[in-house]
Amino acid sequence: MKNLTFVLAPDSFKGSMTAQEVCDAMEKGIRKVLPEATCIKVPMADGGEGTVQSLVDATKGKIYELEVMGPLSFPVQAQYGILGDKKTAVIEMASASGIQYINKKTRNPLITTTYGTGQLIKECLKKGVSKIILGIGGSATNDGGAGLAQALGMRFLDKHNNELPFGGAALSQLEKIDLSNLDARLHNVEIEVACDVTNPLCGETGASKVFGPQKGATTDMVDILDKALCRYAEIIKCQLGKDISNISGAGAAGGLGAGLLAFTNAKLERGVNIVINYTNLKEIIKKADFVFTGEGGIDFQTQYGKTPYGVAQVAKSENKKVIAIAGYIGKGIDQLYDCGFDAILGILSQATSLEEALLKGKENVERTIENVVRILLLR
Repeated sequence: MKNLTFVLAPDSFKGSMTAQEVCDAMEKGIRKVLPEATCIKVPMADGGEGTVQSLVDATKGKIYELEVMGPLSFPVQAQYGILGDKKTAVIEMASASGIQYINKKTRNPLITTTYGTGQLIKECLKKGVSKIILGIGGSATNDGGAGLAQALGMRFLDKHNNELPFGGAALSQLEKIDLSNLDARLHNVEIEVACDVTNPLCGETGASKVFGPQKGATTDMVDILDKALCRYAEIIKCQLGKDISNISGAGAAGGLGAGLLAFTNAKLERGVNIVINYTNLKEIIKKADFVFTGEGGIDFQTQYGKTPYGVAQVAKSENKKVIAIAGYIGKGIDQLYDCGFDAILGILSQATSLEEALLKGKENVERTIENVVRILLLR
């Protein structure tokens, strides 16, 4: 038998392993059966949690830490990455402005801010990057990206020329946008936004009504926030000539998508497609005999832009076999067999607690992949 080549392209298993660690465990399982096999590891992500780590790992870049303003205006420690080319930065907005920084007692989308995410962008500009990849999932905010813009030098003023406080509710008083101090370096930087939702900024399917309740918004708050974002969109249209209210994806991350479109050179794209591009996955997969992917949980929703789906689509375009593994298998996976998957397997060997399953993730991945390879050799 010829020396087989395996491309290993999983997402992280949240709470258990990074994507790189999953790759390493997969490789161990393969080498137990085929010591001479070629294993090409491509840690993946879909633009959400783990994207910075995956792209830094894949490109041999570096992760940095920075103290920034959190969503409730308290300091938090956030991370960003500079990729191996030293010209591309990668940021997860949740690292600075994420929902993990609020709880049932403190959550208040009327006042939460994306200012800290703007501080991360400003820090990347200082490092002279020409491109920023920004994942915008997991936000605690509903401010339309106004806080981010404020961190980059913009001022939002009321009818008395007073600067508005942080938070989405204050945008109901917006009369004027002052761009005179906006960081000029933004004009020379391309921003790719990993955005997997299609909601507009305002209205019944907008940021406030669909996502606001997840961030603690009551019915009254939702109404206040939606009206405030509509006012925001109106002023942006009048002063900047940009109509961002009904653009698909503008409502992502509490309207951060809209703010990025209004104030920067941002383009909204599917997160997994951005990662596929930066890892050069399509070219790598051409070398594969088999492609292994996976994530913590797989179900029918995987087909809506999750990492394993993106990997399977690339693999099938090259006529490669795709095997996915997961910590748990949910409902509707039969649908995935029409989406490029050849096999989908759970990694648990017995009923166990979630805590134990998370602790034994590497061991379970290694054993499962070993058994998969043994089955492949029966062909």
